Amino acid sequence: MNDCIFCKIAEGAIPCKKIYEDDEMLAFHDVAPQAPVHFLLIPKKHIPSLMDCADGDSALLGRLMTRAHRLAAENGLLERGGRFVINCGQDGNQTVPHLHIHVLGGRPLGWPPG
Repeated sequence: MNDCIFCKIAEGAIPCKKIYEDDEMLAFHDVAPQAPVHFLLIPKKHIPSLMDCADGDSALLGRLMTRAHRLAAENGLLERGGRFVINCGQDGNQTVPHLHIHVLGGRPLGWPPG
Protein backbone atom coordinates (compact mmCIF):
# COMPACT_ATOMS: atom_id res chain seq x y z
CA MET A 1 0.00 0.00 0.00
CA ASN A 2 1.54 3.30 -1.12
CA ASP A 3 0.67 5.51 1.86
CA CYS A 4 1.24 2.96 4.65
CA ILE A 5 4.21 3.92 6.83
CA PHE A 6 4.84 0.31 7.86
CA CYS A 7 4.86 -0.83 4.23
CA LYS A 8 7.41 1.89 3.52
CA ILE A 9 9.52 0.72 6.46
CA ALA A 10 9.29 -2.90 5.26
CA GLU A 11 10.37 -1.81 1.76
CA GLY A 12 13.36 0.09 3.19
CA ALA A 13 12.07 3.49 2.02
CA ILE A 14 11.92 4.68 5.64
CA PRO A 15 14.76 3.69 7.98
CA CYS A 16 14.19 1.87 11.23
CA LYS A 17 16.25 0.28 13.96
CA LYS A 18 15.82 -3.35 12.87
CA ILE A 19 16.12 -6.26 15.20
CA TYR A 20 14.95 -8.99 12.81
CA GLU A 21 13.98 -9.40 9.17
CA ASP A 22 13.12 -12.25 6.83
CA ASP A 23 11.04 -12.60 3.65
CA GLU A 24 7.72 -12.38 5.54
CA MET A 25 8.24 -10.08 8.50
CA LEU A 26 10.24 -7.29 10.07
CA ALA A 27 10.84 -6.38 13.71
CA PHE A 28 12.11 -2.96 14.78
CA HIS A 29 12.35 -0.79 17.87
CA ASP A 30 9.40 1.49 18.58
CA VAL A 31 10.20 5.17 17.99
CA ALA A 32 8.37 6.12 21.22
CA PRO A 33 9.09 3.23 23.58
CA GLN A 34 6.73 2.69 26.51
CA ALA A 35 9.02 0.24 28.33
CA PRO A 36 12.74 -0.59 28.39
CA VAL A 37 12.02 -3.24 25.78
CA HIS A 38 9.50 -2.13 23.15
CA PHE A 39 9.59 -3.32 19.59
CA LEU A 40 7.12 -3.96 16.81
CA LEU A 41 6.77 -7.02 14.64
CA ILE A 42 4.97 -6.55 11.32
CA PRO A 43 4.16 -8.79 8.39
CA LYS A 44 5.54 -7.47 5.11
CA LYS A 45 2.19 -8.35 3.55
CA HIS A 46 -0.16 -5.42 4.05
CA ILE A 47 -2.98 -6.53 6.34
CA PRO A 48 -4.77 -3.49 7.78
CA SER A 49 -5.71 -5.09 11.11
CA LEU A 50 -6.14 -8.44 12.82
CA MET A 51 -9.83 -7.88 12.07
CA ASP A 52 -8.98 -8.05 8.34
CA CYS A 53 -7.16 -11.39 8.37
CA ALA A 54 -8.40 -14.13 6.09
CA ASP A 55 -8.26 -17.91 6.55
CA GLY A 56 -5.22 -17.93 4.27
CA ASP A 57 -3.31 -15.76 6.76
CA SER A 58 -3.36 -18.30 9.60
CA ALA A 59 0.09 -19.76 8.90
CA LEU A 60 1.64 -16.28 8.69
CA LEU A 61 -0.05 -15.29 11.96
CA GLY A 62 1.36 -18.38 13.64
CA ARG A 63 4.85 -17.57 12.39
CA LEU A 64 4.50 -13.97 13.62
CA MET A 65 3.57 -15.15 17.12
CA THR A 66 6.39 -17.69 17.20
CA ARG A 67 8.90 -15.05 16.07
CA ALA A 68 7.50 -12.56 18.63
CA HIS A 69 8.21 -15.11 21.36
CA ARG A 70 11.75 -15.78 20.11
CA LEU A 71 12.56 -12.08 19.85
CA ALA A 72 11.12 -11.42 23.31
CA ALA A 73 13.40 -14.13 24.69
CA GLU A 74 16.41 -12.72 22.82
CA ASN A 75 15.65 -9.31 24.32
CA GLY A 76 15.64 -10.54 27.91
CA LEU A 77 11.93 -11.11 28.52
CA LEU A 78 11.94 -14.91 28.94
CA GLU A 79 12.42 -15.02 32.72
CA ARG A 80 10.09 -12.25 33.90
CA GLY A 81 7.74 -12.01 30.92
CA GLY A 82 6.27 -9.08 29.10
CA ARG A 83 3.26 -8.03 27.09
CA PHE A 84 2.26 -8.80 23.50
CA VAL A 85 -0.29 -6.27 22.20
CA ILE A 86 -2.26 -6.14 18.95
CA ASN A 87 -4.41 -3.00 18.76
CA CYS A 88 -7.36 -3.24 16.36
CA GLY A 89 -9.31 -0.35 14.90
CA GLN A 90 -10.34 2.97 16.36
CA ASP A 91 -11.64 1.69 19.70
CA GLY A 92 -8.53 -0.46 20.08
CA ASN A 93 -6.35 2.64 19.58
CA GLN A 94 -4.70 1.30 16.42
CA THR A 95 -2.82 4.29 15.03
CA VAL A 96 -1.20 2.65 11.99
CA PRO A 97 -3.52 0.63 9.73
CA HIS A 98 -1.09 -2.25 9.23
CA LEU A 99 -1.18 -5.32 11.46
CA HIS A 100 1.57 -5.13 14.08
CA ILE A 101 2.46 -6.72 17.37
CA HIS A 102 3.89 -4.57 20.14
CA VAL A 103 6.26 -6.50 22.41
CA LEU A 104 6.93 -4.72 25.70
CA GLY A 105 8.80 -5.61 28.86
CA GLY A 106 11.74 -4.92 31.10
CA ARG A 107 9.58 -3.46 33.90
CA PRO A 108 6.29 -4.31 35.61
CA LEU A 109 3.39 -3.38 33.33
CA GLY A 110 0.17 -2.27 35.00
CA TRP A 111 -3.38 -3.39 34.25
CA PRO A 112 -5.64 -2.08 32.94
CA PRO A 113 -3.36 -0.43 30.39
CA GLY A 114 -5.35 2.82 30.34
